[in-house]
Amino acid sequence: MWDNSSMDKILLIDKPAGWTSFDVVAKIRGAARQASGDKKIKVGHAGTLDPFATGLLIVLAGRENTAKQDSFMKQDKEYEATLKLGFTSTTGDPEGEVSQFPSNNFQFSVVDVEKVLKRFKGEISQIPPTYSAIKIDGKRAYKLAREGKAPEMKARKVTIYSLIIEDFEYPELKIVVKCSSGTYIRTLACDIGMTLGPGAYLTGLRRTKIGEYDIKDALTVEEAITELSFT
Repeated sequence: MWDNSSMDKILLIDKPAGWTSFDVVAKIRGAARQASGDKKIKVGHAGTLDPFATGLLIVLAGRENTAKQDSFMKQDKEYEATLKLGFTSTTGDPEGEVSQFPSNNFQFSVVDVEKVLKRFKGEISQIPPTYSAIKIDGKRAYKLAREGKAPEMKARKVTIYSLIIEDFEYPELKIVVKCSSGTYIRTLACDIGMTLGPGAYLTGLRRTKIGEYDIKDALTVEEAITELSFT
């Protein structure tokens, strides 16, 4: 059983692919409430990851930590992203309708790609994807999109601190991105693809850092639940 002194926890979770961030929170919340016997323990997360994405998700347990959610969400992020050039997706990721660029006879060198990536470093203007959790007039943008509507997405300023090529063999480009909070990597991938010419969408995404928190210190969902059970 938990006592009041042990309710507040910051859990670093390695989110698996196929899970929503809410799925992770629901699992942790259930384990925390069962372990403590307190059905009112608050549990939340600090920064959504799309279902197809993996990596670092900060889960906050207890009233004291959930009250600090905004401060956690505003921290800088680091991602490992995989782009597929020559294709586009209606959602910017594997969950959308994928189309191939009419002409896929492109030849790019690493130098060509690096020149394009330099254009996205620093403060940039970015339009969030239509399929996102941003609220438009009180309703999630992705819900409006699924209803066949076209929500107006307003541009926002974000900062890209660094873009490093990890591997490149056309049509696959792997990059490491260090960026400010609020950056949409799906949008970044699409913009990079359009600037290169043939388009692109995100086929893989892994968040490795949030502020000073690192994926190497994260637990699986199962490990976190086991830890809570013995708290």
